[in-house]
Amino acid sequence: MSNLKIGIIGAGKMAGAIVKGWVTSDLVPAAQVLASVPERDSALLDPLRELGCETTHDNLETINNTDVVVLGVKPFVIPLVAKELKDKGKGQLLISVAAGIDTQKIQLMFGSTWRMVRAMPNTAVTVGEGATVYCLGPGAEHSDGMIVQKLFSSLGYCARVQESQIDAVTGVSGSGPAYMYLILEAMADEGVRQGLDRQTSYQLAAQTMVGAGRMVLNTGSHPGVLKDEVTSPGGSTAAALRALELGGLRGTMMSAVSAAADRCRDMNN
Repeated sequence: MSNLKIGIIGAGKMAGAIVKGWVTSDLVPAAQVLASVPERDSALLDPLRELGCETTHDNLETINNTDVVVLGVKPFVIPLVAKELKDKGKGQLLISVAAGIDTQKIQLMFGSTWRMVRAMPNTAVTVGEGATVYCLGPGAEHSDGMIVQKLFSSLGYCARVQESQIDAVTGVSGSGPAYMYLILEAMADEGVRQGLDRQTSYQLAAQTMVGAGRMVLNTGSHPGVLKDEVTSPGGSTAAALRALELGGLRGTMMSAVSAAADRCRDMNN
């Protein structure tokens, strides 16, 4: 991986988080990364420059000097980038992290001179606790999947899925951090109302969320089993869970995942 030259087209929050994770984990040397954005957005490259990455405002320069290209722009920008780069690839691996655009559509826009892979990470890749899935698209081979697996497993959990599952993944983990932040904020706000100082309340809520997730991952137990282990008969947790059920938390969370997944499907149409 240390010899792999990686191009980044677009350096927004997601692409920046991915690169920061690769560089700080020592998987990819900063000097092997070349990132490009339009000149008007030059400030977006500052964090990558600070890491030691190479930068440019020329997308063609980026693809002509790299082995793997990460398409990190917003979905609505992809047609504009594709217009410039269609059929300009030299057989490189093109990894799209854009939500809602499948590999068939990406190939139509970018042409057949690329090996296509679609990945869906979340922003927790920044701290090495990301959740990423990927699927192989037109032209991609098993060895390409191994490259993607190596890159994204360095940032947290990574697994290959069928492309038909990626919209559902977006609903669960792609958009999922935002749901967790909302829940965390609500827990901490009520902790403050109950008399805790804000910093302590946020720390407790955040660590509780991290710990609960780690319990599921490390033990392999069903979340319902772990929930029951915390819930004593007639206790405070049982009272809290009743309040959550009466408030419709379970159904609301399911609706949120569904809404995100449905929106991704709409964007591909």
